[in-house]
Amino acid sequence: MSTSSTGTTGSPEPAVPLSHRVPDLGAMELLLAVARRGSLGAAARELGITQPAASSRIRAMETRLGVALVERSPRGSTLTPEGALVTDWARPVVEAAEAFDAGAQALRGRRDSRLRVAASMTIAEYLLPGWLVALRAERPGTAVSLHAGNSAGVAARVLGHEADIGFVEGLTVPEGLDSAVIAHDRLVVAVAPGHRWARRRAELPAVELAGTPLILRERGSGTRQVLDAALAEAGGLATPLLELASTTAVKAAAVSGAGPCVLSELALGAELASRQLVAVPVAGTGLRRALRAVWPTGTRPAGPARDLLSLTRRG
Repeated sequence: MSTSSTGTTGSPEPAVPLSHRVPDLGAMELLLAVARRGSLGAAARELGITQPAASSRIRAMETRLGVALVERSPRGSTLTPEGALVTDWARPVVEAAEAFDAGAQALRGRRDSRLRVAASMTIAEYLLPGWLVALRAERPGTAVSLHAGNSAGVAARVLGHEADIGFVEGLTVPEGLDSAVIAHDRLVVAVAPGHRWARRRAELPAVELAGTPLILRERGSGTRQVLDAALAEAGGLATPLLELASTTAVKAAAVSGAGPCVLSELALGAELASRQLVAVPVAGTGLRRALRAVWPTGTRPAGPARDLLSLTRRG
């Protein structure tokens, strides 16, 4: 006869969800407004809430964080040293939320859209939201719809006049499209910390990379096109270990330890910084690529499409 134990001695306490520890987005927006306006009342007016509601929101934020953030006086409101530090931390969170909102609105594909954008997955995820935030500031009345897919699919939509402007990552531009280089990018080979390549001191030979089954994006993606070309002289790519249609899925498989992956440095920034993945230098390969805007040959982007193209070239 077998027995089992259900004792809880030594079991870890459940983790407190992040949403219970971090102030909500509205409170962060309010704190930034106080820093800009120098007054809780002025900040409340900017955000369209009452001063008592603003005071209550700041007090709740102070209680959650356990520090005083704002000093109130008849002359206005000033940030405490801790408040100034929290404001600096809150700013990129609010900016990221604005980018998220701009991208999400574009995905809704409203019928009154006046700008139809198609973008490859890497550009859609890591670059386009910031451009859309800037476009909204310059042309607040512009409605945008976004289609995200691989570079081949983006080109097809632009050629079929289903998009006013497209953004692709591949080495070549399909016939029938004109283009402009808007940025440059680099592909990175990355592995989980426990992989044998993570401990290499010398650069990985291109022939070893080519002969190793990798976790890759699907054919038709700009990432796959660049990698195919870079390893052609080393014998070409081995049969993929996994072939996945999204950057997020490729990263998750690599982080789990399934095998090496190859993705844009834009996509791998957070995982490399947190050491969930380790970059592996490769010898003798051209893993750099141009990111391009594309539109039908014989035309030029006009109206909001022209403005968006201009924004991509700033900074």
